[in-house]
Amino acid sequence: MRIATWNVNSIKARLSTVLEVLGAIDCDVVCLQELKCETDGFPYLELEELGWTCAVHGQKSYNGVAILSKYPLDDVQRGLSTMEDDQARYIEALVMADTPIRVGGLYLPNGNPAPGPKYDYKLEWMDALEGHARALLKTEEAFVLCGDYNVIPGVNDSWDETVWADDALALPETRQAFRRLKNLGLTDVFETCDGRAHQYTFWDYQGGAFQKDHGIRIDHLLCSPQAADRLTGVEIYRKARTLDKPSDHVPVIGTFVG
Repeated sequence: MRIATWNVNSIKARLSTVLEVLGAIDCDVVCLQELKCETDGFPYLELEELGWTCAVHGQKSYNGVAILSKYPLDDVQRGLSTMEDDQARYIEALVMADTPIRVGGLYLPNGNPAPGPKYDYKLEWMDALEGHARALLKTEEAFVLCGDYNVIPGVNDSWDETVWADDALALPETRQAFRRLKNLGLTDVFETCDGRAHQYTFWDYQGGAFQKDHGIRIDHLLCSPQAADRLTGVEIYRKARTLDKPSDHVPVIGTFVG
């Protein structure tokens, strides 16, 4: 089973690119972030015609998350169980494959400017995600939390640490919160299956960032021990950034047995 996360930066504005990439990466489940459309405005028809089952949690002009699956989806939940939030940033479903697996798709707040209310919200959201993950772990089922975490985990995950030192994505409190999440017993799919330095998932549109490889790694898949036992590989699909009307993010794909 191939499970991907991808911030598409507007599903409607980049639908043709999204469809092209979905065909190329050959995944069973894809978590999308930053849809920038309401739930009713999601392009269900175009995706369902290609065999995708869609679960969507949308919001006008901002945020928005979705799970696309080649298998039926059950127990769809919208929003974290651990906080009240009027922003569409989390969706979760049980993927009814031969060996079911629970998948959560998340779009963690950016947090800039920091310090300030936006950064407080980011840390609150990360704390709530930790609480939700803790509850999921108690079920002892296989699950993967996929998304744009807006976290640069370490110094080797950006092209220049000094550029990002004061950014909310790399502040010590952000990295500490991310480590606490992983230390619950979650496996970072990229770190486990690849782990090379300076492998990026996001490049800004400005200043020829992609051509210079001035990127950061902020899109992650974290999985429970039961899912980690089935983990066999990871891929960052950089080609998506070379297409017409690309997102500034590219898909990250984890491969699991079953």
